[in-house]
Amino acid sequence: MTDILQAEMAETKAELQRLRERASVGTHTVHKDLSLILLIPKWSGAETGIPLEEFLSVMESSARIGLWEDEDKLQIALLRLTDVARQFYNGCLELHSPGPTWQKFKDEFRHRFRNTHTDQYHFMKVHTARQGRNEALQEFVDRCRALSQKLSARWMTLRPSASTTKMQTECFWPAM
Repeated sequence: MTDILQAEMAETKAELQRLRERASVGTHTVHKDLSLILLIPKWSGAETGIPLEEFLSVMESSARIGLWEDEDKLQIALLRLTDVARQFYNGCLELHSPGPTWQKFKDEFRHRFRNTHTDQYHFMKVHTARQGRNEALQEFVDRCRALSQKLSARWMTLRPSASTTKMQTECFWPAM
């Protein structure tokens, strides 16, 4: 009986020594949290769906929390593509070449799904916005803010002295 206990004690000491060595070397095990994939919405590339930048933002945030690498982000993004976005990916030879990167994926999709509407179009959308019958005031304001933000990126490059808040307020008043 004592021989068994001594053998187990020696085995435990050896295991403890291996754990100490591994901890002192600094090799920490990194656990990726892939359950966060469920937070990422499917993205179709349709104009009525969520914007590309929102999709990429959710991907980046989930990746940061889940400790994903760029290869993981790329593979997960591919799983979440549908409809037009999936068709674009399937037909994009640059993304099927050996070693596509997460940055290359983002660049190609930003180029393909960029907003092609003119400033005049965005101004018209903001100035003609009206609150719907069953739309709450806060929902209407949020919709107007989203419309004006599409415009503010282009506007700010043309008028760097204008503040975004002032421009959004100017756009809201005619709509109300």
